[in-house]
Amino acid sequence: MWGLCVALLSGALMSIQGVFNTEVTKQTSLWVSTGWVQLSAFAVCVVAWFLTGRESIAALWQVESKYTLLGGVIGAFITVTVIQSMSALGPARAAMLIVISQLAVAWFIELWGLFGMEKQPFEWRKLLGMLIAVAGIVIFKWE
Repeated sequence: MWGLCVALLSGALMSIQGVFNTEVTKQTSLWVSTGWVQLSAFAVCVVAWFLTGRESIAALWQVESKYTLLGGVIGAFITVTVIQSMSALGPARAAMLIVISQLAVAWFIELWGLFGMEKQPFEWRKLLGMLIAVAGIVIFKWE
């Protein structure tokens, strides 16, 4: 139940953040807005780190798969692409396409066992679910 609630909150926050970031970008620029997002996120993380136990930062250098340390770099490009898609498509359409893309990529990661994830078998019902989600986007976008 906790995971469900957190996932729903995450989706809601991502949509709100995308709208906020798009508005800041209109008044500044893409990279100024993106930089602000990353800088303010860093500040929140530093404060939370001070308040919750101060685990060793040196542990980062002991992470075995060094490529996984690129999450922040990917995060910057996530911010940029969310801003651009929301600006071009509007919040609802952009969010739907973003979610479908997330779902498809996550499914492929599981199917192929990429990035250390446990490989999962192909299931027709998951493919059907993906196709229904895509159909939902087509219906939503249909004018």
